Amino acid sequence: KTSMSLGKLLLVKAEKDPFFLISEDEWYCSRIVVTTPEGDVVLFPCYRWISRGELVELRGGRGLLKNEMAIHYKLMMLTSLNVFQTFSDYEQVLICKSSMITDKIGNNIFCQCVSEYVMQHWKDDDFFGFQFLNAINPNVIKRCSELPPNFSVTEEMVKPFLRDGTSLKQEMGKGNIFICDQKIMDGIPTRMYDGHPLQVAAGLCLFYMNPENKLMPIAIQLHQQPSEQNPIFLPSDSEADWLLAKLFIRSSDLLEHQAVYHLMSTHFLAEVFAIATFRCFPEIHPLYKLLIPHFRYTLNVNSGARNSLLGPDGSLGYEGIKELMRRGLSRMTYSSLCLPENIAARGLQSIPNFYYRDDGLKLWNIINSFVKYIVEHYYPSDSDVCKDTELQEWINEIFTHGVLGNKLSGFPASFNTVEEVIKFITMVIFTVSVQHAALNNEQFDYSSWMPYGSGLLHKPAPTTKGQSSMTTLLETLPNIGETVKFAGMLWVLSHKYTDVVLLGQYPEERFDEPTPKQMIKEFQAELSYLSEEITARNSRLEVPYTYLNPTEIENSVTI
Repeated sequence: KTSMSLGKLLLVKAEKDPFFLISEDEWYCSRIVVTTPEGDVVLFPCYRWISRGELVELRGGRGLLKNEMAIHYKLMMLTSLNVFQTFSDYEQVLICKSSMITDKIGNNIFCQCVSEYVMQHWKDDDFFGFQFLNAINPNVIKRCSELPPNFSVTEEMVKPFLRDGTSLKQEMGKGNIFICDQKIMDGIPTRMYDGHPLQVAAGLCLFYMNPENKLMPIAIQLHQQPSEQNPIFLPSDSEADWLLAKLFIRSSDLLEHQAVYHLMSTHFLAEVFAIATFRCFPEIHPLYKLLIPHFRYTLNVNSGARNSLLGPDGSLGYEGIKELMRRGLSRMTYSSLCLPENIAARGLQSIPNFYYRDDGLKLWNIINSFVKYIVEHYYPSDSDVCKDTELQEWINEIFTHGVLGNKLSGFPASFNTVEEVIKFITMVIFTVSVQHAALNNEQFDYSSWMPYGSGLLHKPAPTTKGQSSMTTLLETLPNIGETVKFAGMLWVLSHKYTDVVLLGQYPEERFDEPTPKQMIKEFQAELSYLSEEITARNSRLEVPYTYLNPTEIENSVTI
């Protein structure tokens, strides 16, 4: 304590007493608040563990760009990434006990209403179509204006499944035909299981939005190249043939979802964004303060994901999932990660009953407005963007290491305008919160019932019609032990733990200025209004879409 003026406080140094008698080595410091002799209150955020004898420099809570600072010491974060990303005690227990949970839920595994609905309706064609819009992978279906040349569907084949008096060509012209093309799965290697390779298909599935606004599958081809051993399966085929065809489509969709859209495009992208943030921004930078809450636990959970999902016991094995992600990365674009552009590119602006789109676009706009206020507060002009060397270093690192410098991806390598910064940071926050919730939270609901789709298929896709039975279906599916293990993993992935931090919540106070604090309150209010709207909508639905309710979305990739 002193009565002498301290001048303008730029930083404080904190040290854990190396000679303190208690044997505990680390101390968690949330923040230090200094009241100056003049009566000013200055916040110094920390939110990290401090080891015995470690000296830590803390910057003030006011966000400052590099050119605003009279004194600037850049903190090197790489040596302490692990302390920033350490799991809470509860989450460590949750993960460590996942095998025990699997055993306990084996006898009562399908206890939630959506998973029960799946059990009851998994054979229904309209429910099969519904899940391509609102289940684990709403990323692949798109409007079809012309059949691919390798999809040997004819007018005569599908005419019985269209509205009377119309044709496939006419319905394409009206925008009522949609397609899922799994060419990314073609030739993907699989791992061996009991001396035999596991099976995957690289199919094509054609959908029709009928007059009742139900999306119905009307034709399935299970391999990319047409041949006599690659028939077109139709709803009028035998029950076993049609169910098997849908099973192989759904199973490949599950694998593509897990490797490309979930693991690579949320988990690993979040890691790229996080590492670039740690490396390029000092803690006092306003964009560090804005972004760092959205990387909570991400590095830790990704470390575990590499060991489990990329190990030899994964559905595809290491080589298969590596190749699938390589293909996914080569075709990933910046615009595909920006939901408004993604929806428009796939021609899905007006398809009915698409709740992922409806809720996702509203969330995109809410996040975008919040980011716009924050960014414009610290970057009044485009020249401020161009002069911020730390910001330019950040985006260049993402471009170089995230998409490997691929200019065709459309990812920016630099920023020239405020608007470019706003859009990119909106995409970052949306990806690590909203998009991850949309791809992760419903996994148990829609994938725990194995006849509806599995990453472990033991028999190859049928090559002829009329030769399969329900026994064939059962022989294709995983056994009971595999099923319980897989469902247990999905239960853990979909489970909400007690110290969850939801989108818009910022328990770590990093901004000290009134303006960003007020912007955060307005952001939270908008999310609350949307939550009420989604809850009211869901009360009228047979199958509610809860996954993008803000009360279900975490601020970061944590599991």
